[in-house]
Amino acid sequence: MRKRSRVERLVGQWVESIVEDSNCELVDVNFVKEGPEWVLRVFIDKPEGVGVDDCQDVSMQLSDRLDQEDPIPQAYSLEVSSPGLERPLTKEQDFQRFAGEMVIVRTYSPLNQRKNFTGKLLGLESGMVQLELDDGVVNIPYEQVAKAKLHVEF
Repeated sequence: MRKRSRVERLVGQWVESIVEDSNCELVDVNFVKEGPEWVLRVFIDKPEGVGVDDCQDVSMQLSDRLDQEDPIPQAYSLEVSSPGLERPLTKEQDFQRFAGEMVIVRTYSPLNQRKNFTGKLLGLESGMVQLELDDGVVNIPYEQVAKAKLHVEF
């Protein structure tokens, strides 16, 4: 999975401690520049789905911590939200939890002459993400996964 910046790692630790006593979980943290603006995005989830109150609670607590610690020198916007239907898979346990679901996986380098895979997630075993594709099962080394997310077909 992609390397996290210092800010993303730090904010991720803070959010983990904020949500540890709730049934929410941290899904992902992204600190990105979009045009001239910097955006700190935090994605949270829970089994029954997150609501506005969940996002507001995490946002207020995280905002207070960011104000106290001040780890980001430039101006930025903070966004806390649900990951949406095509939830990113960011942790090893996600690949077990969502076994049986359709996913999209992109690798850092080609595997069998391709970098993009869409199929049924079978799980993660011995460091290999297992996907059932139309033409068989493929094993993708976890460290080669650049990005993975649930795939929803309409």
